[in-house]
Amino acid sequence: PGSFEQTSFTFLGYTFAPRTVSNGRSGVFTAFAPAISDAALKKISGEVRQWRLHARTGYGLDELAARINPIIRGWLNYYGRYGRGKLMPLLKRINGYLVRWARKKYRRLASFKRVKQWWDQLLGRCRGLFCHWTWTGTFVWIR
Repeated sequence: PGSFEQTSFTFLGYTFAPRTVSNGRSGVFTAFAPAISDAALKKISGEVRQWRLHARTGYGLDELAARINPIIRGWLNYYGRYGRGKLMPLLKRINGYLVRWARKKYRRLASFKRVKQWWDQLLGRCRGLFCHWTWTGTFVWIR
C-alpha cells in the first residue's frame, strides 16, 4: 500500500474508509468499508439532545418509547446496516437520557445504587420496550 492524499470519502451519510473487518471464519483483514459518517452522527446526536428526554417527566416509559422508537428504528435500519459499532455511543447516550429521565421523575432513584437496580429490573421486565435495547444488550449507560 502506498501513501495517498485521500483515503476516505462520504456519501449518503456513510464514510467509506479503510477499516478492520472480520470475515467470520479465518480472522480479520483491512477493507474499504462504510460506517456512519461523523457529520451524520453529530446531526443525530443533536436531534437526540433536542428531544430533551430527561425533562419530559410528565410522560411514562410507554409514551417515551412510542415517541422515539420509530425514529431510532429508522436510524438503526439505515445507519446500522454497516459499521454498527460506530452507533454505540449514540445508543449509550439515549440510555443516559432515559436514566436522567428516571432520576428526575422518581426522586427516590437519585442515588446511583438505586437507579442501577431500577435499570437492571427494567431491562429484565421490559426487554423490548425501546428498539435500540436489542442492539445494546445490558451494557451500563454510564459515560
